[in-house]
Amino acid sequence: MTDQNPPARIGLVAATAAGRRHADTLVNAWPHARLVQGESSADALRSAWAECDAVVAFLATGAVVRILAPLLTDKRSDPAVVVVDEAARHAVALLGGHAGGGNDLAEQVGAVLDARPVITTATDAVGLPGLDTLGWPVQGAVAAVSRAILDGEPVRLVADADWPLPALPPNVRATDEDAVDGGYRLLVTDRVVPIDERTAVLRPPSLVAGVGASRGVPAVEVGQLLHRVLADAGLDPASLRCLASADVKADEAGILSTAEALGVPLVTWPATRLATVDVPHPSEVVRAAVGTPSVSEAAALLGPAGRPDDATLLVGKTATAMATVAVARHAPRGRLAVVGLGPGAADLRTPRAVAELRRAAVVVGLDQYLDQVRDVLRPGTRVLSSGLGAEEERARVAVAEAVAGRAVALVGSGDAGVYAMASPALEYADERIDVVGVPGVTAALAAGALLGAPLGHDHAYLSLSDLHTPWEVIERRVTAAAEGDFVTVFYNPRSRARDWQLGKALGILAAHRPPDTPVGVVRNASRPGERVHLATLTTVDPTVVDMYSVVVVGNSDTRLVAGRMVTPRGYRWRS
Repeated sequence: MTDQNPPARIGLVAATAAGRRHADTLVNAWPHARLVQGESSADALRSAWAECDAVVAFLATGAVVRILAPLLTDKRSDPAVVVVDEAARHAVALLGGHAGGGNDLAEQVGAVLDARPVITTATDAVGLPGLDTLGWPVQGAVAAVSRAILDGEPVRLVADADWPLPALPPNVRATDEDAVDGGYRLLVTDRVVPIDERTAVLRPPSLVAGVGASRGVPAVEVGQLLHRVLADAGLDPASLRCLASADVKADEAGILSTAEALGVPLVTWPATRLATVDVPHPSEVVRAAVGTPSVSEAAALLGPAGRPDDATLLVGKTATAMATVAVARHAPRGRLAVVGLGPGAADLRTPRAVAELRRAAVVVGLDQYLDQVRDVLRPGTRVLSSGLGAEEERARVAVAEAVAGRAVALVGSGDAGVYAMASPALEYADERIDVVGVPGVTAALAAGALLGAPLGHDHAYLSLSDLHTPWEVIERRVTAAAEGDFVTVFYNPRSRARDWQLGKALGILAAHRPPDTPVGVVRNASRPGERVHLATLTTVDPTVVDMYSVVVVGNSDTRLVAGRMVTPRGYRWRS
């Protein structure tokens, strides 16, 4: 599965009525997909190849190969091609697997047409991360090193910093050695290094080039200066994360054109913020003109996140007649993804959650939740599991792993921010790490879908667990929800040790709502043993509720329609 969107322009080619029906399904799902016409299917396929970013052909694989073979140029620029059979049983990633997005497109086509994606790229087939899929430029003997990783041959990982890489298999081992004679190497560095037939180089986004310029500076002057500065320092342009400058240069055409040519963004800062950065070469002339004693050095140190303490100035300001450039290296930051797995069913787990799990080198979570996702983790992923009641310890462990520079996923059920792991984790996380939140389908939403539409108007989520919140506080909040006539969803409603709180809470609601107010109890929503129980405030039996249940109590307008709970939104109600 993938969290990527389909390509911007998708050309669909079909020769039969069945193929056109399947193509119409994709057109309805994807606004940028269109059926390409031609005097023949071969003409249509050639037109789609020339005009589109990707092609989905409802044709025989052999025919597609014969037609497109003369048109192939480079896997980094050719369109991705997916072939779908007449019955839409399989979506075959034929061309552009990694570099062109063909594997992702096959997954997406399969999801829409209920077809099975066929992925033959070796790393994808066995669950290993392709070196060209990590989001960083990769150079050198990519195919040879990838093959060595697949074959289990020793590969030395030599990184000049602790970058948050995804899980790599055990045959890829970190070393401090700069060279391994006769062996395969995977280097992670922003430096210009010798590359032989057994070496691949990943270029981390570690460099920021600060740029100052006079108004109207030519792009060629900025570009030539930048490339000269990098070359003289032995730094590779592929590791540039961004260009940085002052806000007054945000529209400077020469700087914008240089950034576009390099394929990086331009980040700008107010002069007042640049002026707060200590630099080795301040200038009163620059201060008088721009309002800060430094543009290029200060901007390079601030980088995209405004954290000069994480940066080292590698090249001080270097000037030409109209441009100034400085280069800083920014330290790697650990990455913590807080992932909501949804209520339990695999098909209610979001593609983004799966992508983050496969992006992580370390996955932390409750043992029973980790059991749900072990099949999607990459080989070599380190799994740190613990039992019930260790939430804060799991949060501390996940943050500590991220602070150490690793790519970490901290998992929880439902949505990570709803009575789950996001809150404890972010209490410990600080500015040393990047945090990514991945939303999930909450238990309330899963239960609401099974009950009907009970959450159609204002509603409140309340946990009845008094392990961390005093009962007096919980009781006050339940009373407020009752007085406000909110649909009320109870999490952690009842356990063997807490068997009276639910009855007390229901009694508070019953004092403010009609006795026939619907109450829904959903146990194991979307999991084996799923059970839905409908009752009223008068008839509900708290003993059918446990910690695997969610209790939904309607407001004074909620009613049962054909056996389903429905809360009107305020539109005219039709009885």
